[in-house]
Amino acid sequence: MDHAETIDLHELTTGIVCAYVSNNPLPADRLPGLIQAVAGGLQALSTSGEAATASEPAVELATAAQIRKSITPDALISFIDGKPYKTLKRHLTKHGLDPYGYRARYGLPADYPMTCPSYSAQRSELAKAIGLGSPGGMRQAAE
Repeated sequence: MDHAETIDLHELTTGIVCAYVSNNPLPADRLPGLIQAVAGGLQALSTSGEAATASEPAVELATAAQIRKSITPDALISFIDGKPYKTLKRHLTKHGLDPYGYRARYGLPADYPMTCPSYSAQRSELAKAIGLGSPGGMRQAAE
C-alpha cells in the first residue's frame, strides 16, 4: 500500500468515526476500539475487497413468542441481559444503543414499546391530573 492510500484510509476512518460519534452515545473508553475496528475494516476492504468479520458475536433475532413474553404489565424484559425494566431508554444508553438500534439488533417491530404498560398508564394519569393536553389546563389546576 502506498502513501496516498494510507492517507485516504486515515481520512475515511476519521470521517466514519466522527459521523458515528456525533450521532451515537459512546463512552470515551470505547473510542479507541471503534477507531481500530473501522480502520481494520477499511484496511481489509482495500486489500481483499471483502469486509472484515465483526468482533461482536452474532445476535439471534427474537421470535414472536419471545417478543410477547418480554412485554409484561409491570416490566419490559431486556433482550440484552434478561432483566426487567420499567423503561428501557436509560438501559439501552448504557449499552451504547438507542431504541431504533435495539429494535433492529433483535428484530423487534417498530412499535415495540420502550416503557411498560403500567408505567405508561401511570404517567398518563399524572399528566391528565395536572391538566396537560387541555387548553389552560395547567392554569386551572393551579387555581
